[in-house]
Amino acid sequence: MVYTRHVKAQRSNSRNEALLEAAAHRFAVQGFRATSMRDIARAVGMLPGSIYYHFPSKDDLLLAIYQAGVEQITAEFEAAVEPLDDPWDQLEAGMAALVLAVTEESAYTRVIFKVMPDEVPKHRKKLVAFRDLFEANIRDLVERLPLQPWVDKHLLRLMILGAGNHAQLWFSAEGDYSADEIGRAFSRYLKDSVSK
Repeated sequence: MVYTRHVKAQRSNSRNEALLEAAAHRFAVQGFRATSMRDIARAVGMLPGSIYYHFPSKDDLLLAIYQAGVEQITAEFEAAVEPLDDPWDQLEAGMAALVLAVTEESAYTRVIFKVMPDEVPKHRKKLVAFRDLFEANIRDLVERLPLQPWVDKHLLRLMILGAGNHAQLWFSAEGDYSADEIGRAFSRYLKDSVSK
């Protein structure tokens, strides 16, 4: 994808990094629609018009933030799953990584769950494509699970994603369970009910 390479090249510039950090923070706290380019410029000490040299629009800033957030979540998920051989162990580690990713203090990942692709019609397809990149990891993991023949893998994948993504609403680092314990429990519940 040409745009992706363009975004990566932009992000190597420290000024672009500062813009992305400021925009991600503002979008996560204030919301995408409520944040203006002027707000972002003020946060990094730039003139509002100068931002457009780096990013043509607020929508383009959001696209770069989405990409960074998806890359972050994917890297954390893959690092947790890759060293393991057993698919159920992979699910356990993957669920823990997903819970941590959606609940950590990263503005980039918070933006992914706060700003829906439909809010940005200009880049809706690209935003959905970024989300699909991460979801492919869950799909591939579900494909490796030894499941009962009656299990609909598509619905199982959606259930896993829903449980993990919803953790942002209920998970607390000071709560009764760590992300690892939640990953183990979710994996065990699934394994006990749908494994061969």
